[in-house]
Amino acid sequence: MTEDAAETKPAAEAPKLELRPSRTFTPWLAGTGASLGFTTYQAGKIFLIGVNGETGRLSVFERSFPRCMGLGAGPDGALWLSSLYQLWRFENVLEKGQMREGYDAVYLPIDGRTTGDVDIHDVHPFAGGRPPIFVVTRFNCLATLDWRHSFVPVWKPPFVDRIAAEDRCHLNGLAMDGEKPAYVTCVARTNVAGAWREHRREGGVVLDVASGEPVVTGLSMPHSPRLHQGELYLIQSGTGEFGRVDRASGKFEPMCFLPGFARGVTFVGRHAVIGVSRPRKDRTFEGLALDERLAKEGVSPTCQIAVVNLDTGDVEHGLEIDGAVQELYDVTLIPGVRRPMIIGFRTEEIRFMVHPAPLRPLG
Repeated sequence: MTEDAAETKPAAEAPKLELRPSRTFTPWLAGTGASLGFTTYQAGKIFLIGVNGETGRLSVFERSFPRCMGLGAGPDGALWLSSLYQLWRFENVLEKGQMREGYDAVYLPIDGRTTGDVDIHDVHPFAGGRPPIFVVTRFNCLATLDWRHSFVPVWKPPFVDRIAAEDRCHLNGLAMDGEKPAYVTCVARTNVAGAWREHRREGGVVLDVASGEPVVTGLSMPHSPRLHQGELYLIQSGTGEFGRVDRASGKFEPMCFLPGFARGVTFVGRHAVIGVSRPRKDRTFEGLALDERLAKEGVSPTCQIAVVNLDTGDVEHGLEIDGAVQELYDVTLIPGVRRPMIIGFRTEEIRFMVHPAPLRPLG
């Protein structure tokens, strides 16, 4: 293992993979005082990335959840994760300042809600026990949870005539303005099951949730819209571009090219942290301008976490991922946690993770 190689603690029977941080990635992450999480539905895993305070080396902890996609860190410290047919809430069971085996956060799956296979993409948590809001791509809507139903639709695009189990427009991304849904991305403004596939090159749109009106059109497979410090950012996955939206003119302004099919954005100050994947050889990924751009630049697609300077557009740091993991979906910042771990279901460990609350006398 080289000096820059990552320390890993894989789950049982984890597939072989290799993570290669750039020379500056680990010290940059250590300097943020935070950690990162990312998901891969292709390999069915969540990864938590931190820095070992004793060795100064990268720490990688992973667990298996089938088809995990949306990942969100809430303001109360909880993590929410969407999987094949469930939404999971993880809580850090360590008290402030407490450590366990060198980790300063231990995330335990506390609550699993069965939604069915509805293809949940972006997930945005709230504080105070309020259920998250999330994108239900198969039903073309934004939704939340109640105590009885698989999900509760709260909004749909105006061009979709009803809530139906048909992925009509590939609604995939959600930008929040505080606690209010502000913008969504769709691959196309279509109202027939699967019709969005015919418009992947230039049918993409950002919609204003309040009005239902388009903010920018003509995009190629837009993903991961995010509001940050007053600006609206997103990825145009079909071209490999990350950039900002000029909401006054309705134009997308590219900031950088990423060599792969990018999805998942989180922010650390004036940096964007972005997931980049190797495109699959199927009809969803073929025939995009991304292929032409890769050929023009003379580069092969990569799977990586890219850290982009928002002021210059430079990709300043990176974590290259190779082996079993080829595709990423979501990336999230875990503030105030330097080296997290996560408890899964394949070991006896979860059986003995008992975390009672203080006594609350009946009154």
